[in-house]
Amino acid sequence: MLKDMQLRVFMLVLGMMTALKAQPADWTEPYLPHHVAGNIYYVGSRGLASYLITSPQGHILLNSSLVASVPLIRESVEKLGFRFNDIKILVISHAHWDHCAGSAAVKAMTGAKYMVMEQDVEEVESGGKLDFHYANSPEYVYPPARVDRVLRDRDEVKLGSNVLVAHLTPGHTKGCTTWTMKATENGKIYDVVFLGSPNVNKGYKLVKNAKYPGIAQDYERTFRTLQSLACDIFLGAHGAYYGMEAKVARIKEGGPNPFLDAEGYRKLVTEKEADFRAEWAKQKGGK
Repeated sequence: MLKDMQLRVFMLVLGMMTALKAQPADWTEPYLPHHVAGNIYYVGSRGLASYLITSPQGHILLNSSLVASVPLIRESVEKLGFRFNDIKILVISHAHWDHCAGSAAVKAMTGAKYMVMEQDVEEVESGGKLDFHYANSPEYVYPPARVDRVLRDRDEVKLGSNVLVAHLTPGHTKGCTTWTMKATENGKIYDVVFLGSPNVNKGYKLVKNAKYPGIAQDYERTFRTLQSLACDIFLGAHGAYYGMEAKVARIKEGGPNPFLDAEGYRKLVTEKEADFRAEWAKQKGGK
């Protein structure tokens, strides 16, 4: 009863702080929570990915998504048989509203420590008001949340036997983060990649960007990093990155894990780099 009352209060207060904005319907559409591999579970909506990484010492939540996502995430966590209040650490893929607007609510409800890449800290603590591209768009601001630990490239986040490595993959945001970890399944150890975002959003200036002068060079760095990562299990900030729905449909007890997709990871990274270079050349006046 108290937990439900707390949730309603937080949703009301934080909802009032968040401007209404047009967004894809699948961002808030509930989706079947499911096991991915080892102790990794999907607890996001159909369109926005959130992951629960479990341990007897408590859990890590990757991506709080929207303010409206928090009750969906909590319900998914509990459907899987875990306690939402056992979330001890909260991390994100990057500081855009669709992946971190719910962070203030998650922190307040669980007491989780919020850990964010250094270059995104000011943005999340300002509620998006310092974003290099969306700062002047009130519809994209969100409830600010205080960061408890500032992360730097290749820092480790540990809880129980879980070790997540934060890889700075900037461009989409200045502190966009791709996470890696190991997962053990059926006696085998797999490399897991949670792709931050390789996308060049509509309207991004890759040339003469006064608010982000090194954006193009940061994207180049990102693709070098992504190409260097070992990947067996491919996940990401949006399920669409890795064909989540099609893979969930292939889940079969005793069958091969459909999330094992090194080829899919390499293909997407290559395609996104080509998209970036084409847009960069266009903006530079190339063909």
